[in-house]
Amino acid sequence: MVTVKIQVDQHVAEYIRGKYFDHETGIVRFPPTLDIYILIYDLLQKRPTNTAIESGNLEFALPDRRDANQAGGKSPEQFNYLSARAAKRLGDKMRLMMWAELHDLMDENKHIKGVQFKDSVFEFMCRYSIESITEDALLKNYQRWRDKQRRTTKRRYMRKEMYKNK
Repeated sequence: MVTVKIQVDQHVAEYIRGKYFDHETGIVRFPPTLDIYILIYDLLQKRPTNTAIESGNLEFALPDRRDANQAGGKSPEQFNYLSARAAKRLGDKMRLMMWAELHDLMDENKHIKGVQFKDSVFEFMCRYSIESITEDALLKNYQRWRDKQRRTTKRRYMRKEMYKNK
């Protein structure tokens, strides 16, 4: 099994490890049905000769697809390099996955089960062993997202002078 390391935000790394860590192999493995699995496969390149081994806070197994040994396929033994741009794109995708799951959990718990937002955030942090970010930061992110998603246009008020002319 070939692995690669990328640098992502610490709380995102904790989330990914908490959600996709495979205890049998001792490494993060993404299921082949996920979009991120396909994205990693698409971003893989042959390692340039003058590049060093990556360092980062998140190590995961590379996709090993059945068609890797066929013409046009990417074998993880040969295609095992992610450029800095590819690593940033993956980090952004992982961050988006984390926030989407958190926002969905908070909405569902509040509106269907009647659970308070703070309790939902605490449950999320415990479920994925997230320690590098505070509950308040997660709550604030949710509030910003909610306000942005559900904002209505503010009513425009007329000044008093305009009423006098009518």
